[in-house]
Amino acid sequence: MTTERVGERAPACADPLGTLDTLYDPASVAVVGASDNPEKWGYWLAAGALSGRARRAVHLVNRRGGHLEGEPFLPDLAAVPTAPEHVVVAVPPRQVRPVVAEGLAAGARCFTVITSGGAGAAEERALADLVTSNGARLLGPNCMGVVDTTSQLRLSWGDFPHGGLGLVSQSGNLALEIGRHLARAGEGFSRFVSLGNQRDIDAADALASLIAHEPTRAIAAYVEDFRDGRRLAGVLAAAHAAGKPVLLLTVGRSAASGRAAASHTGALVSPHATVAAVCRDAGALLLDSAGELVDTAVHLMARGPQRGRTPARRVAVIGDSGGQGALAADVFTAHGLDVPALSPDTETAVAQHLPPGAGAANPVDLAGAGEADLANYARVAGSLLHGGDADAVVLTGYFGDYASANPAQSDTECAVAHALADASDAAGRPLVVHTMARDTPALATLRERGVPVYERIEQAATALAGAARLAATTPCLPDPHETPGASYALEDGGYESVRDLLAVHGLAFPVAEFVTDADAAVEAAHRTGYPLALKAMGLAHKTEAGGVALGIADEAALRAAFARMRRATGMERYAVEAMATPPYARELIVGVRRDAAFGPVVMVGAGGVTAELHADTALALAPLTPARARALLLELRHAPLLTGWRGAPPVHLEAAAAAVCAVARAAADHPELAELEVNPLLVHPGGAIALDAHGVPAQ
Repeated sequence: MTTERVGERAPACADPLGTLDTLYDPASVAVVGASDNPEKWGYWLAAGALSGRARRAVHLVNRRGGHLEGEPFLPDLAAVPTAPEHVVVAVPPRQVRPVVAEGLAAGARCFTVITSGGAGAAEERALADLVTSNGARLLGPNCMGVVDTTSQLRLSWGDFPHGGLGLVSQSGNLALEIGRHLARAGEGFSRFVSLGNQRDIDAADALASLIAHEPTRAIAAYVEDFRDGRRLAGVLAAAHAAGKPVLLLTVGRSAASGRAAASHTGALVSPHATVAAVCRDAGALLLDSAGELVDTAVHLMARGPQRGRTPARRVAVIGDSGGQGALAADVFTAHGLDVPALSPDTETAVAQHLPPGAGAANPVDLAGAGEADLANYARVAGSLLHGGDADAVVLTGYFGDYASANPAQSDTECAVAHALADASDAAGRPLVVHTMARDTPALATLRERGVPVYERIEQAATALAGAARLAATTPCLPDPHETPGASYALEDGGYESVRDLLAVHGLAFPVAEFVTDADAAVEAAHRTGYPLALKAMGLAHKTEAGGVALGIADEAALRAAFARMRRATGMERYAVEAMATPPYARELIVGVRRDAAFGPVVMVGAGGVTAELHADTALALAPLTPARARALLLELRHAPLLTGWRGAPPVHLEAAAAAVCAVARAAADHPELAELEVNPLLVHPGGAIALDAHGVPAQ
């Protein structure tokens, strides 16, 4: 192989962000490390590349020689007759850089590096710098490859059925699992990108490239390392705006994924909760498993006109038996969907197709009407789809299985499948089928017509609930071009300096003085007035450490509290602070934690010493607008306490929102703070006042 000759040619122009044309549809491909041994990766990469040679030139490189499917192995890239646009590298680690240098010298525009192990992070970054500085792009290293079923590109191991789902994944095996689920549902991939170590092309790049790809009807991603999380969030919002639903999987739900922290905020803002908040505010859907992802994607990719354009929260159920219908209704309700009563007109329309005495209420019990005349499936479904009482109709039972026992019914069953799809199209509402049948002509007909078919009723419920959640989202990310607000020279993360910082941003605190001995505390009390609070400075959790005394009524009580507190905490500095006891007040916690990928993340929740016990929180990226802060407060389970509970007057929500904005703005302006917290924030009908604050300096 040649040495680096990059300087011998003018740098190529890299693909604009979001296109990656040479990754997905190159004019030519070279596989370095090709093999004729089916037990090796080089074989599968070479065989996959050759499957697209009707569309592009394919060159196989192996210095030992050989051939595959009539294509000879060339000794090196210098022997390739024309410049390969896309080079796949599957060689030992020590050979990767020389191969890449040789590819750049030959004019390659894109490299997919399969090789893993051996090279450290510094070497990988240097490899990426070499590639990008010469106008090319790098996928990997340590990736499984790339597939584009629409351009006959298959540069990976495994089966990738053709379909409408674009997948970006940091796990190759998870992609294979998703592929098998899709195949069983009659769907498949438009594109698949294995991210590997993301030294150049990252999740945001790959996801952006799927937005304008017309054959991609839905986008899925499995991401562990979000890198520039705010940029990724912007891509998710762009996909939502383009009508491309994004379904995301990540890790971090377990306690093992959390980190200990010196504040309540650290305990309440987990990485997974942060990703969930970003998905909500970017218009994406965070799911828990590959199965849930596929079930939801299959529903979202249904091709019927106008289906799924509005949230399908009201569901009408048709069951072959009363038991199936009732169980389905319970499952949908458990997933947050509504199974409403039908109007008299709809019940009358449905009853016309049922035996006398059959239940025409929702859920509808066919009571043998389907067996008596298969066309009744379409008639009843049509009545419900057009009735206006439900946003979606679910058929549960054994439709699609009649021809298995009686092949003579196959044509009739397929005709009814067409009629079901026609009814869904005409009504502009989705129809979903759950059946015990598998792989029958009628079910194939439904899938071809864009009607999702599921083996379990839970799958149908997951799909409808997920689609409803996604349709109800409205992206509301912070303005990426927003200019910083007021600045303040922060000395440390203690109450005194954090209080001053937040006061600059407009947050109100009680009158206070800071002292070091009991005599000074008494003098301060003369100016502050009784009753008052005494607080030991320098403690993250003052109450637990005996560092807070409230409602001190006179000098004797103050001196006693001071002596007791100094013995308990050993602190040198104390705050003498006026008591704030407005009527009808509620305690909130407002915290901001600086996430490594997403930057400052603001959390609001039920506050005080029981903040972690309640664990009632809502998160968003900071900074916030007043409207977004108000919406976060109203998301809390305890929100009725803020809006007026059992006759109590509501708190001043605008003042509460302004206080939340102040904390969020201060944290966004001060990256030297890893965490910033106000707890409690006392909100009441007359306004909002902070009673304690704490910061954690960044390491």
